[in-house]
Amino acid sequence: MEQVYLDCNASTPVAPEVRAAIRPLLESHYGNPSCAHFAGAPARAVIDRARRQVADLLGCRPEEIIFTSGGSESNNHAIIGSYFALRNRGRHIITSTIEHPAIVQPLRFLERELGADVTWLPVDGYGRVDPDAVAEALRPDTILITIMQANNEVGTLQPIADIARLARARGIRLHSDAAQAVGKVPVRVDDLGVDLLSIAGHKLYAPKGVGALYIRAGTDLTQLIHGAGHEFGHRAGTESAVLAAALGAACELAGASEALLGEIRQRRDWFWEAQRAHFGEAIRLNGHPDERLPNTLHVSYRDMIGSELLAALPWVAASTGSACHAGRVRLSPVLAAMRIRPEWGRGAVRWSLGRATTQAELARVMTALRASVQDSGASVQG
Repeated sequence: MEQVYLDCNASTPVAPEVRAAIRPLLESHYGNPSCAHFAGAPARAVIDRARRQVADLLGCRPEEIIFTSGGSESNNHAIIGSYFALRNRGRHIITSTIEHPAIVQPLRFLERELGADVTWLPVDGYGRVDPDAVAEALRPDTILITIMQANNEVGTLQPIADIARLARARGIRLHSDAAQAVGKVPVRVDDLGVDLLSIAGHKLYAPKGVGALYIRAGTDLTQLIHGAGHEFGHRAGTESAVLAAALGAACELAGASEALLGEIRQRRDWFWEAQRAHFGEAIRLNGHPDERLPNTLHVSYRDMIGSELLAALPWVAASTGSACHAGRVRLSPVLAAMRIRPEWGRGAVRWSLGRATTQAELARVMTALRASVQDSGASVQG
């Protein structure tokens, strides 16, 4: 059986255009980009061009972009760097209960080791943060709000622009983890109103190991990686022209591919309607019905185990919303925060489409899914 990849929220394949952009660099541009001689200058030019490509996608200035090793580093730099820079003004940070571990763990570190006071805001049944709850949580000592733009599991989009207006009125810094959003929906930093924004290359058809952090001009951020003055003094370490070029090419491709978002949404919605027509009341949609990523379909199959369902389809790549240990199924923190009942949450599966996903592939998966559920003897026929 030909394999079908429906796990693009976990990682995307490297786009052909990205591979074409970096292939020549593997044989040339070997110089240190900090050197002005004949070997270093071309590498610097590659990095400068890549920085412009990232900035163009986000609608900012190139000097507001620094390259990192990925989304986790960008998030750590934004959060821990902000805390060190601002802790003389206060130690209160606001976040949500559905953030990625690359947000949760830096915040736990700050709580445990450095005395930060973190407010963990709840979400509604769709996985959305209420801006009014943010307003109620604000305090005189609040120094940072960090809310993801799009949830990696259910795909729900957060009201970042509304939260930004609250933050700006109080002079509070706002960071958003946009790793899942960039390349799937238009992301413009001024429309969002953020001061800091994180990108992960491998969610965007670039290789793993590269990302970026947008730092609005004038934002004081303590450096975490010390050494020479690379990346405008924000991050030491000799830059990789290859990885920078990959992210730049991926961002340029994302800008050119925004017209495809509607087509991806249509394919996703076809897949959902096909499943709903067959499974009826024994399937439910998780996440916001409208305000979510166009490629993401997170559903629950009642009284089933998501991992067992996918195990019966080994040629299909997708993710579950629960973990099975020693015969017990534990819901993900996101589903638990959304208060999904266990009989539904145990059967959660995330289908995340890519630009190359075809309706024919989805139809094949749908056929196999019907057969698999029927063979299991589960009573999920609507």
